[in-house]
Parts: sequence; structure tokens; C-alpha cells
Amino acid sequence: MANNKQAFALGLAQKAGKLVSGDFAVKAALKAGTVQLLVVAQDTAPNSKKELCYLAAQAGVPVLELLTRWELGSAIGKGQRAAAAITDSNFASMLQGK
Repeated sequence: MANNKQAFALGLAQKAGKLVSGDFAVKAALKAGTVQLLVVAQDTAPNSKKELCYLAAQAGVPVLELLTRWELGSAIGKGQRAAAAITDSNFASMLQGK
């Protein structure tokens, strides 16, 4: 996996219940204002990426583009995922390298 440290942080966030994944769940969390960081897979379809980035911008949420859909899903113990939303500021900082 290309970014082992980031994949590890995503897995920890998932286990801690501080990560939301899946198209509808991520969009709902963005609209609800609970997201601290949006992680979008590098190989996400352009239209999906555009919509997710728009919702993140509306909510004032930073976007981090990393891993592939397969790698993102594997990091959190699920199938392929186009995006994941981090709902905890500490995990968001960890992923952003702060």
C-alpha cells in the first residue's frame, strides 16, 4: 500500500467509530456538518469527485486525495470506497500530518 501511515490512521479511525464511508453516508455527514476531513480516492469518477468536493467546500471541510478506491476500502476493512469522512479532529490532524 502506497501510504501505509495514512492507511493505518484510516483503519484506526474506523475502529474508533470516527469514520463514515459509503456515498450516501458521507454526503449525509457533510450536510449535517459533522465532518472534519474528507478523504477522496485518487481514482474516483470525476463527477463523483466534483460533487463531493463541492459539498465539502460548502461545509468548509478540507479535502485530502489519497489512495485508490481499493486501497481506501482495504484500509478500513470494507470493499472499494470512493470517499471516507473523518468526524474527529485528532484523526483529521493525523491524516493531514499536523
